[in-house]
Amino acid sequence: MHFVKTFAAAASAAALLLAPASASASGSNDAENLRRLDIMLMVTSLRCRMGADNFQPQYRQFSANHLATLNGAAKQLEAGLVNQHGAKGAKRALDRISVGMANEYGQGHPWLGCRELKQITTDLAASRDPLDLRIAAVELLATAPSRGGRFAAH
Repeated sequence: MHFVKTFAAAASAAALLLAPASASASGSNDAENLRRLDIMLMVTSLRCRMGADNFQPQYRQFSANHLATLNGAAKQLEAGLVNQHGAKGAKRALDRISVGMANEYGQGHPWLGCRELKQITTDLAASRDPLDLRIAAVELLATAPSRGGRFAAH
């Protein structure tokens, strides 16, 4: 429970810090980050499924609890691709992008292990706030942990 309270406090602080940036950020970038977060958690949950830190049940709960947000992000990405590729081509382009994202995490997360990812996924599954997903995406998809960030490796 302490972890969730810390997450809530960090989320509130990050929301204040990110407010100017998110006002200027494109919705497409936000949608891509949410899609990438979902795929990263899915792929890493598969990698961690055989160990003590299996978090596939937590990932399934996360996915179910945030289905509308995650599907909305995928639809927004696809809609952005229609102009370039047409309706059928947009679906194929989104599939290619998604496979590329999955391949990025085929060897695991760059700085988090199964134990940390399990805890993070548990917390995200318990949350119903889409803002929590956006904050997690910014921090978890960085190539290195942010100093003092909510998801910095300990």
